[in-house]
Amino acid sequence: MSPSQWDFPVELCCRPMAFVTLTGLDVVYNAVHRAVWDAFCANRRADRVPISFKVLPGDHEYPKCRTKRTTYEWYIPKGILKTGWMNKHLNLVPALVVVFYELDWDEPQWKEKQSECATRVEIVRQSLQGRNTKVAVVLIQKKTPLPPGEDVIASERAAALCNACDLSGKSLFVLPHTDHLVGYIIRLENAFYEHAQTYYYTEIRRVKSHKEYLNKTTHQLLFVRHQFKIGFFSELKQDTQNALKNYRTAYNLVHELRAHETNILEIKTMAGFINYKICRLCFQHNTPLDAIAQFRKHIDLCKKKIGSAELAFEHAAWMSKQFQAFGDLFDEAIKLGLTAIQTQNPGFYYQQAAYYAQERKQLASNLCNHESSVIYPNPDPLETQTGMLDFYGQRPWRQGILSFDLNDPEKEKVGILALQLKERKVLHSELIITLLSNAVAQFKKYKCPRMKSHLMVQMGEEYYDTKDYTKALKLLDYVLCDYRSEGWWTLLTSILTTALKCSYLMAQIKDYLTYSLELLGRASTLKEDQKSRIEKNLIKVLMNENPDPEPECDTASVKAAQKLWTDRVSLAGSNIFTIEVQDFIPFVQCKAKFLAPSFHVDTPVQFDICLKADCPHPIRFSKLCVSFNNQEYNQYCVVEEAYQKSDMEPPSPGTLCLIPGNTKKFTFKFVAKTEDVGKKIEITSVDLILGGENGRCLILNWHGGGGDAASSQEALLAARSFKRRPKLPDNEVHWDSLAVQTSTMVISRVPNISVQLSHEPPALTNEMYCLVVTIQSHEKTVAKDVKLTAGLKPGQDANLTQKTHVTLNGTEMCDDSYPALLTDIPVGDLQPGEKLEKTLYIHCGTVGARMFLVYVSYLVSATIEGKEIICKCHRDETVTVETVFPFEVAVKFVSNKFEHLDKVFLDIPFLLMTDILSASPWALTIVTSQLQLSPSMMPMDHLESYVENDR
Repeated sequence: MSPSQWDFPVELCCRPMAFVTLTGLDVVYNAVHRAVWDAFCANRRADRVPISFKVLPGDHEYPKCRTKRTTYEWYIPKGILKTGWMNKHLNLVPALVVVFYELDWDEPQWKEKQSECATRVEIVRQSLQGRNTKVAVVLIQKKTPLPPGEDVIASERAAALCNACDLSGKSLFVLPHTDHLVGYIIRLENAFYEHAQTYYYTEIRRVKSHKEYLNKTTHQLLFVRHQFKIGFFSELKQDTQNALKNYRTAYNLVHELRAHETNILEIKTMAGFINYKICRLCFQHNTPLDAIAQFRKHIDLCKKKIGSAELAFEHAAWMSKQFQAFGDLFDEAIKLGLTAIQTQNPGFYYQQAAYYAQERKQLASNLCNHESSVIYPNPDPLETQTGMLDFYGQRPWRQGILSFDLNDPEKEKVGILALQLKERKVLHSELIITLLSNAVAQFKKYKCPRMKSHLMVQMGEEYYDTKDYTKALKLLDYVLCDYRSEGWWTLLTSILTTALKCSYLMAQIKDYLTYSLELLGRASTLKEDQKSRIEKNLIKVLMNENPDPEPECDTASVKAAQKLWTDRVSLAGSNIFTIEVQDFIPFVQCKAKFLAPSFHVDTPVQFDICLKADCPHPIRFSKLCVSFNNQEYNQYCVVEEAYQKSDMEPPSPGTLCLIPGNTKKFTFKFVAKTEDVGKKIEITSVDLILGGENGRCLILNWHGGGGDAASSQEALLAARSFKRRPKLPDNEVHWDSLAVQTSTMVISRVPNISVQLSHEPPALTNEMYCLVVTIQSHEKTVAKDVKLTAGLKPGQDANLTQKTHVTLNGTEMCDDSYPALLTDIPVGDLQPGEKLEKTLYIHCGTVGARMFLVYVSYLVSATIEGKEIICKCHRDETVTVETVFPFEVAVKFVSNKFEHLDKVFLDIPFLLMTDILSASPWALTIVTSQLQLSPSMMPMDHLESYVENDR
């Protein structure tokens, strides 16, 4: 038997349609006939009747009909269903034969043409002798016929033609070859469909009539056969409800058959066929739950019907096919509009089909493990005279034998051996990969990432078994990130182990190094001896030597791999490999931390790099270097030492040898550049180099300040943990307590000068108000290039900016041409202890509070770590000044002194305010003294102008 024996027949899986043959059409040489044929078969839309058309010659020989049986008394069936029966009624025995004949009603040679047409019909009837197939005649005419009753000649000749051909009037049709040909063809199809339904109805009644001759003692197989045939004819008739009903009955009858090792395969085969039909019709009727329930029932009934123990792999193959077929039906229904859900989709059925295919592979490896001396039997017990079986599910060497006793045990033994040797040639992994691939596609569609990853691992393992290591590694590498991120360490270790084998067998150096690093790390669940072996192989590869083979690898593949590794040593190429650690979990962990969130430019920037190894033995690295966003700092943060070949040397202080479980800290410091003041210094990467110039070099690259694929999860667990950490020696720290800080700010040097602001509020509108700025240096060296920026602080109301003007010249009144802020006014140098005063004159055009800024900057030299730098320092002070109208000051002062005048002042118009002050010299004296102004500086006419402007 071929491996495809488990595939369902095409005629079982297709949609049954009424079979109609067309004769009398010359579709090759006659253009009219070709147009007719194209109208029948081209561009058939879903709304046209379901008919399968076929053009055949008029003298075509149809399958001969056997003599009808009148009794079943002595009849013993040889099987349930013949292998050719479905195909016969789908493609060989028509429900209707249509004879096309070119004949117009006004044909001059009518008699001769009529006789020729009748002869053709008789030839068709002779070839269909004994069958109930209907016959119809279609006259192809050039003219459009008149309405019925108007053409007397046509009516007479139609009746004569029907009489000559022995046809009823309903079986004679006229097809005018006009522009409306397709419309006429569709009407013809509908008439053909009615004739076909009549034929299948007749066939159903004929099969049903056999029931009265059957008994359940000897004709159990016939009950199943007839019920299946009725269901199939009902489908051809497009009566799917009755078809489903009859298939269900047939399914129940199959399981009533007495099962034995000799007929179990036939019973399962027919059960599978009928189950397929039931499930397909349930999906077609939009009752998916019924289909699922039927399939589950089917599996429960059949999963224990294994049959011969020596052929147990056949049962696994059959089970696999059942799940695959149902998955296909489910998927087809979804494409036609059915809605599936995450927990019930075709992927689960494809997955189960793959599971049974894997079981088949395992059983075959055990049962078909014959020695090479065992040869295939000759003659072949699996061959038949016709090349195919007579009945579905029977053994080729005992077809039609239904006895439970084996008449020829030796023949049975040879047949089983032939099946086992055939099974050994089956490419099981290809079958498994196809099913897993279908399942992965479904789980991806329905957003089941864990199921998808799980099945992709199985696909990778199957590719590994088929020695397709490239595809295996590609699949395994794809899913590794999922298992890393979710912390499935045992599964991760298993996948990494297979990936390491693949990379070894392909001599992929970078992949081999990467997986070795991870299998030595904290995420690996390997035992110490396994890790030690991997670590030694890692060192060998870095020393440009061939690693030892991975355990449990195919012997032939290992030999090929060893040659590849030898070639890698001799081939010239890059021996430097960079691994981005953030995507993996290597055996080395790294954390970088600046000692402060910010550093003054006159103090060294300091940070620590902490390293921790998780491998079994101490390991020595050759270089540690740190990269920054400003690459000029990179040169100050490098630790390097000569690489030692031996990885087992005891560590020495200050070296790059890491002891497993211990944290090693490297402290770096450098002087920041003055142009980086106000900027962020950020660690962009940390590189730890394993290996040396004489061999291969492996660069572990951490982006930022360290961390790998598991760091964030571990940090979260450590933060939530209430476990008390053990006390460590003073020079050691807990790794989990170390935080990563990858950036720091460079801020300016702390200024060592003082800035004092003095003034006498309030300020009057339009007054030249004085603000005295006093600067004193407390630096130990000269403060050079002192500059002053003073005026209205930016960011306030725009109206204030337009109405506020400042100047250093107090002898002139400010106008709109003067700025609100004076910038970078050179002051000169300040000696240590020297004091400097500057007066700022402010002119405010409106009332209100204003904030004024005084900013002093200067340069001073400093020596840090033996390096002299020029630091730019600054200090700023702000002051708020309230601006008021002059008469408001006077009124407030007078009313406070003379409370009994409050009412009076409140009721006096502004225009009379000047009269009051003019008539009372003492009031003017009091006001001016309160303002600390001489009366001469505030003449009455000036005050009048204020009042007048306010009014």
